[in-house]
Amino acid sequence: MSYLEYNAKATPSGFRKILYLNWPLTLLLASVAGVGFLMLYSVAGGSFSPWAEPQFKRFLLGMGVMLVVGMVPIWFWRNISVVAYLISVALLLAVEFFGTVGMGAQRWIDIGFMRLQPSELMKITSVMLLAAYYDWLPPERSSRLIWVLLPLLMILFPTLLVLRQPDLGTSILLMAAGGGVMFLAGVHWAYFAAVIGAAVGLVSAVFQSRGTDWQLLKDYQYRRIDTFLDPSQDPLGAGYHITQSKIALGSGGWSGRGYMQGTQSRLNFLPEKHTDFIFTTLAEEFGFIGGLTLLSLYMLIIVFCVATALAAKDRFSSLVSLGVAITFFLFFAVNMSMVMGLAPVVGVPLPLVSYGGSAMLVLLAAFGLVQSANVHRPR
Repeated sequence: MSYLEYNAKATPSGFRKILYLNWPLTLLLASVAGVGFLMLYSVAGGSFSPWAEPQFKRFLLGMGVMLVVGMVPIWFWRNISVVAYLISVALLLAVEFFGTVGMGAQRWIDIGFMRLQPSELMKITSVMLLAAYYDWLPPERSSRLIWVLLPLLMILFPTLLVLRQPDLGTSILLMAAGGGVMFLAGVHWAYFAAVIGAAVGLVSAVFQSRGTDWQLLKDYQYRRIDTFLDPSQDPLGAGYHITQSKIALGSGGWSGRGYMQGTQSRLNFLPEKHTDFIFTTLAEEFGFIGGLTLLSLYMLIIVFCVATALAAKDRFSSLVSLGVAITFFLFFAVNMSMVMGLAPVVGVPLPLVSYGGSAMLVLLAAFGLVQSANVHRPR
């Protein structure tokens, strides 16, 4: 079957597209976002402003974007993946010259009604381009060196731009998600072993460069590493975030203190309680059971993404669905590890729960790709 014949067969017409949407996945995404609204309402002291109301509006917009993306044939997204990637790179370059500075980093572009963070868009467009690349490349060539170098450049160039902002957390996510797509596409494991060895050497160089003229990280990033290794060194300074986070996590116990009864967040002991550290508010108010429930919702979302990938009949649909699943997993895995002290604080939000416009809109658009793969597969 030719590619055009496949597309014609895989494209349903009319209202059948609505029936073919993955509605369980949609309900799961709405459920997770609902948890976010409850938490933002709580950390604001029982008020829809300043966080819950705009977050709800962004979610409705994001769901509309997801449904529109899902209705468009998956081959269209494959064909524009190069353009989408180049636009993301251009926006990252624009941040260098016109970006808005916030909290010591230059990561956003002010577009009037919101601040756009191009690095969030890059997380998805890089997955799209890699999926399109390996859909075009014959599988037997996936592990040849010349065909491995090009996707590495696709990953490394935007990663370096994001690292300059500086945004270590997003840089790690870009590399990990890109590497995951390459592995699933069939690239030989020896390449990944070499990368892991290089990463060990890089970590060693990072520590050795501290305090020298060729220091590889910013001072605040080294302080985050110190805090991760021993938060008690500076409990009122660099270690304050993680210390208060652990107190909030532990005080929740099995069932939590009760909704809107968390002392750490309501008494403002917990910094960034509406963004990166919102999971600690959830754990304090709803305990281990609440945290486990949210984690279960996240895992079910990944299950539906993987199911879509397995049911897909073309390589692009399969890889892009798995790429979205990997990116989503990295989001919540890194955030939860970060707030529990299992990983350094790198500024990664909790997906669909933390307050933020760019991350939510881009993530829901990414799930629109999964919906498109599900709607337009041959039946």
